[in-house]
Amino acid sequence: MGEHQEIEYSSNQRAVGELFYIFMMIASIGIITGVVWSIFDFIMPAGKFDLFLELNLGYQIVIVAGFLAGLFFLLIFFFGLFKKGSKGILGFLFRERPLEEKYKNRLDIKIVAGGLLLSIIAIVVGVIFAVIQDITLGSPSTSPLAAFFVEFSAGNWILFGSIALLALIGLSLFMIFFWKNGNYAIMRIVGSLEKEK
Repeated sequence: MGEHQEIEYSSNQRAVGELFYIFMMIASIGIITGVVWSIFDFIMPAGKFDLFLELNLGYQIVIVAGFLAGLFFLLIFFFGLFKKGSKGILGFLFRERPLEEKYKNRLDIKIVAGGLLLSIIAIVVGVIFAVIQDITLGSPSTSPLAAFFVEFSAGNWILFGSIALLALIGLSLFMIFFWKNGNYAIMRIVGSLEKEK
């Protein structure tokens, strides 16, 4: 009576949810590391490692132990949320959506929905390739993106790479969600249009 029924997911679905959560955890740790490193790069652009080596052993131990303490704290935090986080991803990706029987086997709607979804995926993939090619092959004089990345420090690259990874994870989640639920959304639109007089 009124109890929430827990959805049973297959082992493959659970593996997908856990994998996405692990990648999100790695990207988040990378972002935090990149922010801290970028701050140190801004304060002291060069000579950080030489300065570290010049410190006495006690200070070196404090710095390394402080870094490890921060890392382990983040790992404890993320692993504490592991079950809830992966379940949230599973609920987002694999939630069952009821659809009226008359729309389930309509070939015309499936073709239109598939074409729209593939077109959107192609646009996103094209934009990603264009940006990557612009960054890696463009020269600073002709490409604004290439010029922007010329001045990046190591911390900036870690921060950018981690943000890019998190963005790709979010984009992948959206694409899987859109692929699985796009037919549902389009069929709902068609159904509502057909019911209008």
